[in-house]
Amino acid sequence: MRDLDVLIIGAGAAGLMCAIEAARRGRRVLVVDHAKKPAEKIRISGGGRCNFTNLHCSPANYLSQNQRFCVSALKRYTQQDFLALVDRHRIAWHEKTLGQLFCNDSAQDIIDMLLGELRKAGGKLQLETAVTGIEALPGGGFSVATTRESLKSSSLVVATGGPSIPKMGATGFGYDVARQFGLKVIPPRAGLVPLTFSDSNRELCKRLAGVSVDAIVSFGKTSFREGLLFTHRGLSGPSILQISSYWQEGQPITVNLAPETDVFETLRGLRSASPKQDLKTALGAVLPKRLADELATVHGLSGRLADQSDKVLRRAGDAINRWQLTPVGTEGYRTAEVALGGVDTGELSSKTMEARKVPGLYFIGEVVDVTGHLGGFNFQWAWSSGHAAGQVV
Repeated sequence: MRDLDVLIIGAGAAGLMCAIEAARRGRRVLVVDHAKKPAEKIRISGGGRCNFTNLHCSPANYLSQNQRFCVSALKRYTQQDFLALVDRHRIAWHEKTLGQLFCNDSAQDIIDMLLGELRKAGGKLQLETAVTGIEALPGGGFSVATTRESLKSSSLVVATGGPSIPKMGATGFGYDVARQFGLKVIPPRAGLVPLTFSDSNRELCKRLAGVSVDAIVSFGKTSFREGLLFTHRGLSGPSILQISSYWQEGQPITVNLAPETDVFETLRGLRSASPKQDLKTALGAVLPKRLADELATVHGLSGRLADQSDKVLRRAGDAINRWQLTPVGTEGYRTAEVALGGVDTGELSSKTMEARKVPGLYFIGEVVDVTGHLGGFNFQWAWSSGHAAGQVV
């Protein structure tokens, strides 16, 4: 049985960061993962360029049953700290929008950086190694059985992520470990995921598949203004992915398809200035033509502007500026970028990520009930939480 100081399950962003920090402290560190390659979520993120952090990262960008839990880790390892590491490795990057930072070339640059730092620090990585059993030892530490060998470790770090994107091998393994040791788990669900619809709204979205607009999407008091994309199954795009983490089943969302335009007032003005203009044509000046035509048909908007009452124009305005529709669900973990919920933060130390009831057991990254907005925030949580645990394991 191999003896270790730190065994980390999961070779993703959080696991590798934790391993680097622990190995730098002279700890005997091994990272195991059942996958053939490390950090697959890093590899596919950001269209293959990895949205590795966000310049505007703050606790306000995270969802959790305890909104304050993430504060300590984020303060002690910030987006600027990770950016400094990227710069030391001379990885070219650019800001896209809203503070989102991407590699100029490839997400593989970030993976290579992490693996290089791990090797330099003396940590080890073992792939195609699945964990088959975990036991707490009477004198402290853990015995871990894997498909390759049995391991003994003083500290055990669970960095297995959540069940989002199962085709990459993602599972709820980390939740099972938490439950095994008596820790509470907030029921997980898909987050940052496209929304789906039924009946007429599904058919409308299908006819408009491929059309995209700048939009404000709201649920309750929460709103996001980013791109919206019509798909064959419903709605996607950044604004929809963002609101999906807040949306509650059975409740409507509100979509403003023309954030810069008060459509009712615009149409009233055109009615005076261009009374012979067709209402559908006027809508085409505000929205992409396909979208304007479909909404005009769905809401019975036709004829010359001169012939339209304020009531009709207000109906047109509401259809565009305050479109209310109720999703029937999401596309689920298959396309979700993250899993909401996870190991209850009440079970963990916010400074070290250690389980309060089980000395030596740590949970970091997505497996914890801390979920970031779209735009690099989830990677920053991985770096920050992994760094926090890596200082003490």
